[in-house]
Order: sequence, then structure tokens, then C-alpha cells
Amino acid sequence: MRNELLIGVRFTAATMLVLGGLYHAVFWALGAVAFPFEAEGSLVRRPDGTLVGSLLLAQPFHADEYFHPRPSAVRHDAAASGGSQLAWSNPQLRAEVTARAIALRAREGPGWRAVPSDLVTASGSGLDPHISPEAARLQVPRVSGARGVEPSRVGRLVEAHIEPPFLGIFGGPRVNVLELNLALDQAFGPPRQDTAFGLRAGVRSSQPGA
Repeated sequence: MRNELLIGVRFTAATMLVLGGLYHAVFWALGAVAFPFEAEGSLVRRPDGTLVGSLLLAQPFHADEYFHPRPSAVRHDAAASGGSQLAWSNPQLRAEVTARAIALRAREGPGWRAVPSDLVTASGSGLDPHISPEAARLQVPRVSGARGVEPSRVGRLVEAHIEPPFLGIFGGPRVNVLELNLALDQAFGPPRQDTAFGLRAGVRSSQPGA
């Protein structure tokens, strides 16, 4: 009986050590060596080391000088990731989509048939960092007008940041909003002090997922 108990204790300790510690340490080390940027959360920093955000988490950009992300049912709060859980047949969801479409039309000025669905519907996580190329192109006139830049120049920046489907077959083309907005500031400079990237008027917080 005592020997069986000792065997059980040793087996439990060894299992906890291997699966609870060693396994994670090995794969963390492999990730840190092979994919250092991704292993640390795909964090983006300015040259001075200031943390801007993560390429994996959407941020709530509001300023006209920047591209806006998808709507979020959790207000882009990474601590409360999730969707609205409303079915398409739910009148509340229909009302929310309609309200977003009206606000989008007032802000961007598109015709009703030109509204990309990802700009009026939230993602399942509420933190999707990407928008469709159509959604990005729709915002070009507003962004270029607010910055006083030729639309063609902003449009070329959008086209340069279109990512192809994963492995060429999974998903569709997409644009990372944070990466595109950083490229905007790099190409044309921060617009104004009160709407510069990372300040409250442009984005709610400089912390990822805020």
C-alpha cells in the first residue's frame, strides 16, 4: 500500500513538472527564438519605446485622420472579449446595424449599397484588428480630406497594406487597422497635437485592447 502511494505521488509530481512546467517552457523558448515578435503578443512600439498596441487587438479609433475598425459589442475591451450573441432575427440587432449604417453614411458619405458589412456588424470577439479592403477604401476620402492629402496617396497606402488570405486559401483579403494608421503617421506625420496617434482624441488609450 505504501509503495503504491509513493508511486502515485511520484507520477503526479513528474506529470505536473513535465506538463505543467517543462512543456510550456520548451515551447515558450522555441517561440521566443523562432517567432520573437509573435511570442511577445505582436506588440508595436514607437522608436522611443512607447507601447502603441498589439496587431492582434483592435483599438477604438475615433479621429477623422485615422481609419476606423469594426464595431465592437464589448467596446474593444480585451478583458471582456465577445460578441452581442444576438441572432439575425433579433429586432435589436437589426436596429443596431441600421443605426451604424446611418452613422456610417453620415460620416463617410457612401450610398446604401456601398456599405461593407464589416463596418456595421461586430466580430465574434469584438477585437478583430482587421477590416476588409472595401471597408478601408471607403474611408480614404475622409482620411485624406482630414489630413489634407491627395486621396490617391492614401489609397496607395491602403493597397500596400492589404494582406492576402492565410496560406492563400483561408479567409479573405484584409487590412490591419493599427498597422495602416501607423503607416499614415509615418508617411504624412501626426495630423495635430490633439488628434495625434495614441492620444485620447485619436484612440481611447495607448494600451492594447483598451
